[in-house]
Amino acid sequence: MAACNEIIGFSPLGRSSFLSGSRSNKLCFASPALLAQRRRGRLPSVKKAAATPVVATISEEVVKLVAGKQQEKLKVRAALTVRRKLKEDLKEVIVNQLDALSDKIGRNVVLELISTEINPRTKKPKKSGETVIKDWYEKKNVKGERVVYTAEFDVDSAFGEPGAITVVNRHQKEFFLEGIVIEGFACGPVHFPCNSWVQSTKDLPTKRIFFSNKPYLPSETPAGLKELRKKELNELRGDGNGVRKRSDRIYDYATYNDLGNPDRGIEFARPTLGARRSLIQDDAVPVAPYRYQNHDMVAESRIEKPHPLYVPRDEAFEELKQGAFSAGRLKAVLHNFIPSLIASISADNHDFQGFHHIDNLYKEGLILKLGLQEHLIKKLPFVRKIQESSEGLLRYDTPRILSKDKFAWLRDDEFARQAVAGIDPVTIERLQAFPPVSKLDSEIYGPPESAITEAHISGQLEGLTVQQAVEEGKLFVLDFHDIYLPFIERINAMDGRKAYATRTLFFLNPIGTLKPVAIELGLPPAQPGASRSSVVLTPPRDATTNWLWMLGKAHVCSNDAGVHQLVNHWLRTHASMEPFILAAHRQLSAMHPVFKLLHPHMRYTLEINALARQSLINADGVIESCFTPGAVCMEMSAAYYKHHWRFDLEGLPADLVRRQALHPPGMAVEDPTQPHGVRLVLPDYPYADDGLLLWSAITSYVRSYIQLYYPDSDPGRIRSDSELQAWYHESINVGHGDHRDAPWWPPLDTSDDLVAFLTTLIWLASAQHAALNFGQYPLGGYVPSRPPLMRRLVPDPEHDADEYRAFLADPHRFFLSATPSVLQATKFMAVVDTLSMHSPDEEYLGGTREGAAAWTADEEAEAAYRNFADEVAAVEEEIKKRNADPTRRNRCGAGVLPYELLAPSSPPGVTARGVPNSVSI
Repeated sequence: MAACNEIIGFSPLGRSSFLSGSRSNKLCFASPALLAQRRRGRLPSVKKAAATPVVATISEEVVKLVAGKQQEKLKVRAALTVRRKLKEDLKEVIVNQLDALSDKIGRNVVLELISTEINPRTKKPKKSGETVIKDWYEKKNVKGERVVYTAEFDVDSAFGEPGAITVVNRHQKEFFLEGIVIEGFACGPVHFPCNSWVQSTKDLPTKRIFFSNKPYLPSETPAGLKELRKKELNELRGDGNGVRKRSDRIYDYATYNDLGNPDRGIEFARPTLGARRSLIQDDAVPVAPYRYQNHDMVAESRIEKPHPLYVPRDEAFEELKQGAFSAGRLKAVLHNFIPSLIASISADNHDFQGFHHIDNLYKEGLILKLGLQEHLIKKLPFVRKIQESSEGLLRYDTPRILSKDKFAWLRDDEFARQAVAGIDPVTIERLQAFPPVSKLDSEIYGPPESAITEAHISGQLEGLTVQQAVEEGKLFVLDFHDIYLPFIERINAMDGRKAYATRTLFFLNPIGTLKPVAIELGLPPAQPGASRSSVVLTPPRDATTNWLWMLGKAHVCSNDAGVHQLVNHWLRTHASMEPFILAAHRQLSAMHPVFKLLHPHMRYTLEINALARQSLINADGVIESCFTPGAVCMEMSAAYYKHHWRFDLEGLPADLVRRQALHPPGMAVEDPTQPHGVRLVLPDYPYADDGLLLWSAITSYVRSYIQLYYPDSDPGRIRSDSELQAWYHESINVGHGDHRDAPWWPPLDTSDDLVAFLTTLIWLASAQHAALNFGQYPLGGYVPSRPPLMRRLVPDPEHDADEYRAFLADPHRFFLSATPSVLQATKFMAVVDTLSMHSPDEEYLGGTREGAAAWTADEEAEAAYRNFADEVAAVEEEIKKRNADPTRRNRCGAGVLPYELLAPSSPPGVTARGVPNSVSI
C-alpha cells in the first residue's frame, strides 16, 4: 500500500502538502501542454510548482483506493477557503443560519472537477462527478474572517490532471470564494485561485467555472479546457441585452451620457462624452437601464445616491475597503458630511476674514450647528466622538505642506519647486523657442505669440540673454494657455468664477532650482481674430506688486489644479485605463499569462470610476463645485483627450521627451547610454528621478515575464495569439473608439511591442496614479497655497477703478475674497483628504501577492516576481537616500518636504507616499 501511494504521489507517512512550508517532491505525470513546453526548451526536465503560502490545511490522509480488482478509483480532497464578512447585520446572520440548515437537508454547494484531458469514449472532458461541501453546517458558528470547508471526490485513476472546477451555490446568499486546493493527485496539490463572489442559483443559475493556476496561451490550452475557456469568456461579455443586476459579472461598454440631469433643470444638462462608445463600462442598473431623460432623449437618466451604479460584481470594493469608505472616507464625505456642512453654514457666501481663520480649521475646527447635523452623527460614529470631545467642532488634519515651514508657500522658490516635486509634476515643459506660441486657430483666438517679451525677463537670467538661456536649456514653462483659452469666456460668465489662460516662465538657477520670472494672464479676444487682452506680471518690486504677484501665482495654481484633476489625474489614469481593463476581462481568459500579469493592476478601478461618475464628475458634483472651470470641467477633459492624448506618449520616458514648447526634445533627451534610455535636462527633478527607477523595475519584470511565454526564438507567437490580439483590437477600436483611426497606436507584433505596451499600462495604473493622487491633501490641503477655484480677476486700474481701489485699501481681504469661500474651501479639503487616503487592504507595487491559492503555478514567473519585489524594495531605499542628500535641493533642505510620493510602501491613511498596484481611489 505504501508503495502504491508513493507511485500516485502521496505517502501516508509524509507530511501533508497542505501544511505551511511543505512541498511535493513526488512524481508528476505532466500534461501534454507541459511536455510540449519542455520540448521547446522553456521548462527544465523536472519542474516544481511555485512555492506559496498555504491557508487551507488538511491533516488526515486524503488518498484512499476504492476496493476493486484493479484499483481504478482514488479519493481526493478539496479545501475551499471562504471569506466571511467581518460585520453582519441581523438579516445577514439569519440568512446565514438558514443557509446552514438548508445545507443540512440538501440545498448545498456542489462541486465538480474537470480534467485537462478528453474522455476518448465520449469525446468530452473527463469529469469527476458532482460532490458537495460536507461540513458547511458544522462550521456555521466558526469565528474568523476565513473558513476552510472540505469536500471529497472519487475519480478514476486515469482522470489526469484537474484543470478546472465548477461550483454551484444552492444557498440563498452569495459567498466570497478565495481559493480551492485539491490534494491527492499524482502531480501534487492543484491550486485554483478564485477571489470571486459565487452567486446563488436563484440569481445565477449557471455553474461557475474556476481554472487552476497554470497559465496557458490559447494555442496551448489542454483539450479538456478549450470549450470551458470559450464559455467563460462568452459569459463575461454578455450579449448586450437585458437588465444589469448587482449580481451580474458582465463587462460591457457605454458612453458617459448620464453626467448631466436636464430633468432637474436645463442648467444641469451636460454633453455626452465618448461618441464612439468609449471610456466607460456598461451602466445598466437593476431598475431600468438606458432610461432617457424627458428633456434630452440622448441623456440617460441618472442613478442617484444611495442607489449604486452597476459594476460587475467582482469589481466592487471588498469589505475592508467599503468599510473604510463608510467610516469616513469617500462615501461618508460625499453622502453625509457635505450636505450637513452646507446646511450648517448660512446661505451667505462667507469669506475667510484672515489667514488665522484658515489656520483655525486645523486648531479649533469648523463650528457646525448641532441641530442640523443629527443625521450625520447617527451615520458617522467618528463625528459623534468629535462632537462629544470637542463640543461640535470638526477639525481638519494639518496638511503636510505646513508641517516643516508654515510660510514656505509664500516664497517663489517653493512655487517653482511644486512644478517638479508637487501634486502635478507632469506639466512643466522645456522652452525651446522664445516667445511661447499658441497652437490654437489664430482666426478665432488671435495672434499666437505670447505677450511675454524679452524686456520682461532679460534682467533675471543671471547675465544670459534670452536666446542664450533658451539654447542652454535654462528656460521652462507651465503652459495652460491652450487648454483654458477656448473655455475662458464661458467660465468667466459663471457666477463667482474667474479665470485666465496662464503661462509661467521659470529660469534654472546655477544650483539646480527653478525661479519664476514671468506670469502671463490671458483673456480671449473681444471678437474672433482680434488681439487678446493679456497681463504680464514679473517678480515684485514693492508692496503693491507683491500682492499682484501673489494673485497671479494663485491664478496659475488654480489653472494647474484644474488641469491636474481633469486631465492628468482623471483622464490620463482613471478614464484612459478603463477600456483596457474592460477589454481584458472580455477577451483574455483567466488562464492567459497576460491576464495574470495585469490582474493586480485592475483592482477596484471600475468601482472607483463609477463612484466618480455618481458624485465627483457629474453636473453640480464635487469637481464642478470645487474647481474653477465649473460646468465645463468634463468638456475640458474631453477636449484634451480629443486633441492631445496619445497612448504611445503615455509611458514615462516618452512623456518626458515630448514635453517641450514647440520642438523636441523636452524634459529629457533620448540617450541609449543612460540606464533608462533618457537623460533628464533638469539636474534635480524628483518625480522623474524616482519615476524612472520604478519604470525600469516594471520594464525588467514585464520583459522577463513575457519572455517565458513569447520567447524571441518564436516571434510569431504574439501575432498568432487570438486572445491577445482580440484584447488589443477591442481596447483600441471599441474602448478608445474615438481614436481608433489614429496613426500613433503602436503595433503588437513582437515581444518588445508587448513589453512596451504592458509596461505603460502598469506604470499608469500604479506609479503615475500614485504620483498624482496621494499628495492632494498633504500638499494641497492648505487652500491659499494652491486654490482650486478663483473668484476674482487681478485688479486693473484701467478697466475697473473701483475694484483696484478696493484692492489697494485691503489687499489681504481682496486676496481671500478672490480664493475659495469657507464653504468651497472646506468642501474641497474634505474631498481631497478622502482621495489621498490609503485603505487598510491596499496592495502595493512589489508587495506580497496573497491569497488562498497561488496566483501562478509557473515557478519561473513566480521567481520573476520575487526579483521584481526585490528591485522595488531597492528603489525605496534609494529614494530614502535621495531625500537625505543636501545637494538635491528640491527634496532636501531647511523646511523642504522630502519627495516620497513614489516611495512604494505605505501604512494606511493620508501619508503622502505609497504606490498601490492599481487605480483604486
